Amino acid sequence: MSGRARRLIGSLRFRLLAGAAVWIALALALAGLVLSGLFRDHVARRFEAELTNHLDQLTALIELGADGVPVQRQPLSDPRFRRPLSGLYWQVGPATAPILRSRSLWDETLALPPDEVADGDIHRHSVVGPAGRHLSVLERAVTFPNGTAPLRMAVAQDEAELRAVVADFNRVLWLSLGALALALIAAAVVQVSVGLRPLVRLRAELAAVRAGRKKRFGGDAPREVQPLLDDLNALLDHSEEVVVRARLQAGNLAHALKTNLAVLANEAEGEAAARRVAEMRRHIDHHMARARAAAARGLPGVATPVADSAGALARVMEKLQGGNGRVTVTVRVPREHVFAGEREDLDEMLGNLLDNAMKWAGSRVEVASRLEAGGMLAVVVEDDGPGLPADRRDAVLAPGVRLDESTPGSGLGLAVVRDVARLYGGDLRLGDSPLGGLRVELVLPAAS
Repeated sequence: MSGRARRLIGSLRFRLLAGAAVWIALALALAGLVLSGLFRDHVARRFEAELTNHLDQLTALIELGADGVPVQRQPLSDPRFRRPLSGLYWQVGPATAPILRSRSLWDETLALPPDEVADGDIHRHSVVGPAGRHLSVLERAVTFPNGTAPLRMAVAQDEAELRAVVADFNRVLWLSLGALALALIAAAVVQVSVGLRPLVRLRAELAAVRAGRKKRFGGDAPREVQPLLDDLNALLDHSEEVVVRARLQAGNLAHALKTNLAVLANEAEGEAAARRVAEMRRHIDHHMARARAAAARGLPGVATPVADSAGALARVMEKLQGGNGRVTVTVRVPREHVFAGEREDLDEMLGNLLDNAMKWAGSRVEVASRLEAGGMLAVVVEDDGPGLPADRRDAVLAPGVRLDESTPGSGLGLAVVRDVARLYGGDLRLGDSPLGGLRVELVLPAAS
């Protein structure tokens, strides 16, 4: 079974519609069988009542002549008795040699089975008549006052007429029930669509929350769905509270450690001790950034426009140059490119990349972005500096390593940027820029 088929079968809409269709089909099929049976019984009773009426009329019109031979005083009223092989017949007399018979029999006779019929009683038979057609027969034995033996009077009608009437009714019945089934299934489709509309809205709101366009679920919902929204909002509140508390505790811990490290740095004697303290500070910054990113990863409702972060950082970096304006930062990031993560993490990653680019650029730094496959977003930072040889690119991604220890700066290192990006499911790629310097691609998840 294909994945699409499994998803279709697992759909609540499909299950509701399939269940409704099955029950509608079963109910209408049962109703059709009952109605068809009732109509068939009704037609059979009318069929037999008509034959009985013809038999009574035949009995009333037959009398014995002076010679004891039965004669017909006048024709029966139904003209079919006078039309050859019309399907409606009568005969009077013994079964093997009838004395009288309808013109519709032409030169045929009704082959009645041998039967002892009590005087006045009606017996029913099914026989093969003219042209091999199946006939329903009603017969009655009548003894006249001056007669010597009872006469068997029989009327017969072609059963095909009964079957044709029932078949016509069944055809109209099943066509009508089929049309009714389609109408009921269409009504079920509308009912299911209207009934599931709150869930469709809930899905849209969930997508908005995940994309960061909304912080909480809202709007009016049916009583059956509202408790679910309340529980989801409570879960979002709890998750946000846990993340805020964890980040606050981590920040307090980092502040306490950095304070003691600052004291140790002031009291340290010798260059080796100072390097150790600086290395410990970089490790603390490294793991704090990782912890902050891990806490924010996948948190619903978190989204950051890249253009806002890049533009603000570019302005800050240009101001930090003082009045010389040596490097110009150009930002070409569409407003619709949004990072699915915390603004603080994006600022730290982009700030580190811009800090490194500004230190090494000759006069130009460019920031751009593009969407990639799989819902990812690539933020590209390029400069026109000397670049970085390919054999050194793996080395600068080692934890705690900056592009040049002799160049001042407060960046945490490209390793931290790469680790934070990977915690979000992204990565960091280094390459050559068309401007002549280093090209750094920061790949991050994009908000929908």
